[in-house]
Parts: sequence; structure tokens; C-alpha cells
Amino acid sequence: MLKRLIICCIYAFSLLSFSQNFILTGSVLDESHAPIAFSNVVLYSTTDFTFIGGCTTNEEGVFEFKNLKPLDYTIIISYLGFEDSKIAIKLDKTMSVGVITLKEKIENLNDVTVIAKRPTVKRLVDRLVFNVENSTLSNNNALDVLKHTPGVLVHDGTITVKNGEPTVYINDRKVHLSSTEVQQLLEGTTASNIKSIEVITNPPAKYEAEGGSVLNIVTSKNIIAGYNGSVYGNYKQGSEYPKYSFGTSHFFKSEKLNAYLNYNVSPRKDYRHNNEFINFIENDLTVSSWETDYKRTSESFNHNLNANIDYELNDKNSLGFSASILAAPRERTKTSTNSLTEVYSSSHVLDSMFQTTNKSVYETLNMAFTLDYVHKFNKEGEQLLVSAHHTNYDASNFQDVKTGYFFPNNIAFRNNNFQTYSSQIIQLYTGQLDYELPINETSQFEAGAKVSVINSKSLLTQYIFEEDEKVIDSQNSDTFLYDETNYAAYASYSKDWEHWSLKTGVRAEFTDIKGNSLSTNTINSKEYIKLFPSLYILNKPNENNEFYFNYNRRIDRPRYSELNPFKFYLNDNAYIAGDPNLKPQIDDNFTLGYTFNKDYTFEIYYRNENNPTLQITFQDNEENILKLINTNIDKSISYGLDFTTYTKLANRWNLYFISSLFYYENQFYALESNNELTENNKWSVYGNIINYFSFLKDESLTLDVSYLYISPIVDGPTTASTRHGLDLNLRKSLWKDKASISMGVTDVFNNQNFNLTTKYLNQDVFFKSRMENRMFTFGFNYKFGNSNLKNNQKEINLEERDRLISKNLLD
Repeated sequence: MLKRLIICCIYAFSLLSFSQNFILTGSVLDESHAPIAFSNVVLYSTTDFTFIGGCTTNEEGVFEFKNLKPLDYTIIISYLGFEDSKIAIKLDKTMSVGVITLKEKIENLNDVTVIAKRPTVKRLVDRLVFNVENSTLSNNNALDVLKHTPGVLVHDGTITVKNGEPTVYINDRKVHLSSTEVQQLLEGTTASNIKSIEVITNPPAKYEAEGGSVLNIVTSKNIIAGYNGSVYGNYKQGSEYPKYSFGTSHFFKSEKLNAYLNYNVSPRKDYRHNNEFINFIENDLTVSSWETDYKRTSESFNHNLNANIDYELNDKNSLGFSASILAAPRERTKTSTNSLTEVYSSSHVLDSMFQTTNKSVYETLNMAFTLDYVHKFNKEGEQLLVSAHHTNYDASNFQDVKTGYFFPNNIAFRNNNFQTYSSQIIQLYTGQLDYELPINETSQFEAGAKVSVINSKSLLTQYIFEEDEKVIDSQNSDTFLYDETNYAAYASYSKDWEHWSLKTGVRAEFTDIKGNSLSTNTINSKEYIKLFPSLYILNKPNENNEFYFNYNRRIDRPRYSELNPFKFYLNDNAYIAGDPNLKPQIDDNFTLGYTFNKDYTFEIYYRNENNPTLQITFQDNEENILKLINTNIDKSISYGLDFTTYTKLANRWNLYFISSLFYYENQFYALESNNELTENNKWSVYGNIINYFSFLKDESLTLDVSYLYISPIVDGPTTASTRHGLDLNLRKSLWKDKASISMGVTDVFNNQNFNLTTKYLNQDVFFKSRMENRMFTFGFNYKFGNSNLKNNQKEINLEERDRLISKNLLD
């Protein structure tokens, strides 16, 4: 009997223990009693607000948590466009919380992005947020979205913000590619997973001190498990050649693992027709004039591969691995330039001609790998992030240049031929640590440190032909070694009050560099320490008025190729040269802004640039040679007034408008005019107006009409002419937004070509550029799998990769 009693007690105790794992269910509806599928449901312990678990509602709006212990819980339900709902329960048995009704955020509709709606703009203390998720722009590529982003200008192969080149981040992780590669990546990346673009004109201490403004591309995220994918592509037809881009993205999420893979390829040909006019001057008189007609065809076939794997070890620790690979194969990466130059005497009589063909082939392999570790502490929001990164960059170029010289009657009197092989190998290693600590609900502290090591080897070998025999030109061949070590540390603090917000921080960097030209046995060494403070103040006296002030200091280090002392000849009479003694550019930025009624923003800014690095075209009037020299100019000053607004003109017509009136002054040394300090300045106007229209009952048909205007603008000693253009884009979503197609025309009236004028002292160069700006465009996007699942796409956080390729206004 006693034995049976003991067995029964043990059995009863086991049943009692098993029964402690309860189930909690419920359903989420809107105010019209329709189920809200895929809403987020998060469960916390009420005692210490510890995260217990999260799930999403199914198609019927039902959620379920299993294996719960008897505790006091808090449930938070959220969904885009609705107010969050918070419910406290005491769980002592399996139960249902019944129906939970979410209320629509009627007062915040301008901040909610729904299918085929217009993008919206929100201004924060240190940035402007351009929300584009599921908007009229979501069928385009990421570069097209930037073209519509407030304050961002994409033109002639350059992305600029406030007249400076920004640094591109994705999910607060830096895209460490050259400016050219960044645009190739963005053009091949679908915008369907982009949630917003953050324009940070004065980045805080957390961001790298390198560069000017920051563009942070935020991708959509969700906690739904499953798989989704997409295929996308676009076609552009210019006046000469078509351009294509195709890609596919895949994302899988389980309870512990996130995996993302994106591949795209962009075969294209680009045509450019340039004219150049040079007056060579002696004693203030023109002694010779050269008129050159250039026709250049560039072919590329770039492959981009991006992959991310995140694994959650437990609730507190996770690992991540990222890879980014760009490959430009030699057999499909070519440039062919044909030019004819007519040489005139002082009385403008044709003296002679020479015709040049330059055939170049390129090859690039850019591989980047990052390993991340994140540890979350018990305190909500407190975490430690550790990152290690490696980049291997290998690029080479071979060019064959042939020139024939003729008398005015087309009789040849001389030929010249040279060939150039150049390569650059860069190894980059970095380690980074970041710590985030929420002090309380209204204040936060952040700190971090980073070390980076760069080793670069550049090789240039030039060959000339003597009696048809190929020999090395030792005077124009060299090997340049460049080593750089950088140590950085930062700290920042932010605090919110009822009407005021404050954010401040400082970043310190120590840099040790060494350059070695083997042919001349010249070694250049340099060390420097720089401090980069930042300050942000925001005042909201009431709901309709905001005042803010920002200040920060930034650094722009020379690109690696700009440090190479090589003379890379483009033809017999023009070459590019770098300078190993280039100084880093230091910028001080001040911004004072006012926002009225959340929609109208006025902003005054001032920027002082010390030792800016530019590639300046100088004409040697004695040797009749053009020198494209990478050099520091003395300083640049820019200040202006910006105005931005979004306005709803009608039920299905929204208008975005941005304008900027600014002054830009450049002081530079005229290297070919006794090194005389010279100034170039101008007041300029920039304006961009975009109309967003929606049609049909479900608003699945949208039309964007945008117009861009830029008045003449200066850059160093050069002045660019007026340019303006009209773009049209029509988009239709299909099959409940599973697919979409778009078509349009860029630069409808072909007015975005421009001229460059460089005229001062004994310099007189006029350059006319004509590109394939007017293009017919067609795009498509098809999603499969669980389309409500968003990816974990991210990029690498390093500043040094931006310096892989030099900036060139004429490229």
C-alpha cells in the first residue's frame, strides 16, 4: 500500500510539474474587426521587463506562445500604421487574452508608408529621414531612390550632398567600396527592401571621422520566420547603347539563423562625346590653340555578390559573418577612346593635326569579409559589439596608345606608340569595438575604439617603341609602397528633456603613414593626431515649431591612387600624377535650422574646408602639355540657405520641393603660374521639384514627375555650366504587390549635359561634355516566398575602403 501511495504521489507530482508549462493565445483585429496578419507580438516579464519571446500573427490574426511558466507577463502588440497595444496578465493556467483591437494612427498618417504611396520625410535632431518603403520608388534600384532623396544630387557619376561627396552606409554599416563601385552596387540593388534613406549632413561621433555627410540606407526588417526571394532587373536605352542590370535576392530565417544572399550583374556600354579647347598663352598672348574631339566607349560587366549570415547563440549573444565581392573581368571591361586634335597658330590658321587611339582593358577583384559579435547585457539596450574585417583589393589596367601626326593636307609626318601596365594591391585589416549604455529612459552613453592597418603596393610600367622594338621607359616606371596605421576612439552622450534634446561627442584619431617610391628611393613619413568634436541641440517649444543647431568636424584623407607620384600618360600630351605629400582635408561644419508645422524646413549652413584635395587640370604653356595633378588647394568656404517642404496639393497629388542658394569660394595655388594664390567663387542655385501622382481605386498605378535645376557652380579653378532635366517614371504593381513593372524617361529634353571652364592667369581650357543622359527605362520586380519577410542585409563598417579609387570630375 505504501509503495502504491509513493508511486501515485510521484506520478501526481510529475503531472503537476508538466502542467506548469502553459499556453497563451489571442487574436489581433483592427477597428473594423478585420484580422491584422503579421503584426508583431512581443512577450516580456512584468517584474524586470526581460524579453521572453516574440512571434507574429497568422493570416487570421491569431498568435500563440507555448511552454510558458506561471509568471506576470506584459504583451506588446505593434503593426505599421497602428498604435501599440500593451496588456498585462497574470498567467497561472493555459488561457486566451481574447481579441486585442489596434487603433489606427490617424494623426500620423504622413509617417506611414503603404503600398504604392508617396515617400515621406521626417526630420530628427541630427538627420533627415526619407521613408520610401512600398512607395512609388520601391520598384527602382537604390541609386534611383537616392536621386529622389531630399538634399542628394546624383549626376555625372557623382553623388553629392551640400556640394560634397557623402559616405554611404547600409543599416549603419559602411559600404567600403570606391565611389565608382558604390554606384555600381547601388544601381544593381533593388529598392524593394529599402525602408528609408537617412541624410546625415553632420554625422555624430559614432560615425567615422572620414568623409563629409553620411547617407544611411535602412532596410526593412521583421521577425517572421521563413523564406522569401525576388528577381529583378532594369533596362535603359541611351542614344547609342543599351544598359542592363539583373539580380536576385534570397533570405531565410529560422529561430536562430538568418541568411541573406544577393547577386546582380550589370552588363552595359556607355558612350561619351567630349570636346576640349585649349589656348596656350605666352606673355598674355595666345600663341597656339588646340581643339580636340573625343569619342569614348566604355564597356563593363560587373558582378556583385553580397552575403550575410547571423546566428543567435542565445538571448544575449550572436555572431554574424558578411561578405561583399565585386568582380570586373578583363574580357568584358574595356574602354576605347578616339580623339582628333587640330593645332592652330596664333592667327587661328591650321598648323597640324594628330589623331590618337587609346584602347584600355581593366580587371578588378574587390573582396571584403567581416566577422561580428554582439553581446547584450541584462539591462535593456546595453550591448557590446566587436567586429573584425579584412579587404583584399586587386586592380590592374593595360592601355595601348597610338598617335599619328599629320600636316593640314593629311600627309603623315610622325607616329608614336606607348603602352602602360598599372596595378594596385591593397590589404586592409581592422578591428572595432562599440559599447552602448542607456543610462535611463532619456539619456544614453556610447563609446568605442578602432584600429586599422593598410598596406598598398602600386606598380606602373610604361613601354615605348624604338625601331618597332618594345622597351621599358624607366623614367616613367615606378613601384610605390604605402603603409598606414590608424587608431581611433570616441565617446558620445545624449539627453532628452520635455522641450530640449542634446547630443554631443568627440572622436580622437592617431595616424601614422609611410610612402616609399622605389625608383627614386624617396620615403615620406608622417604622423598626426586629430580631434573631431560634435554637438547637436534641438528645441521643440511646441508641436509646430522646431529649432536646431549642429556642429561637427570631419576629415577627408587622400585616396591611395592620389598619393602615387606616377605620371600616368593618357596620350602624348596629357598625364595624371599624384603627390605622396598630400595633406588630409579637415572640415568644420555649422548648421542652424528651423522646421515649421513639420513640413517646412529652413536651414542655414557654413562649411570651412582646410587643405581640400582636388584633381586640377593645369596647362604647361612651354611644353604644350596638360597635367591632371592631384593636389591640395589652400581652402574652400561654403555657406547658404536651404528650404525643403512636402505639400499635399490634392488627394492623389503630393509635391516635394527643395532649393538651395549657396556661395562657394575656392583658394588654390596656380602651379603653372609661379604658384600664385588664386581665388574662384560664385553664388549658385540648386532646385529639385518632384510630383507624386497615384491613380486607380487601389492606387496601384503611380507617376513621378521630377525636374532638376543647377545653376553654374565652381569646383576649385573650374566652373561648371547650368544643367537641368525632366524625368518621368510610371509604375504599376500587380498581383497584390507580388510583382511590379515600371517605365520612364530620364532627361526628357536632353538638357543635363554641361561645360567646364578653367580660365585664370595663363590658363584657358574649355571642356564640353555630352553623355547619354536621355534614356528610356524599363524595370520589373517579382517576389516569391513569404513576401512579408524582410532581409537582414548589411554592409561593412570601415572608412579606408572609400579611398581605393581617386575622384575625377572628368571621368
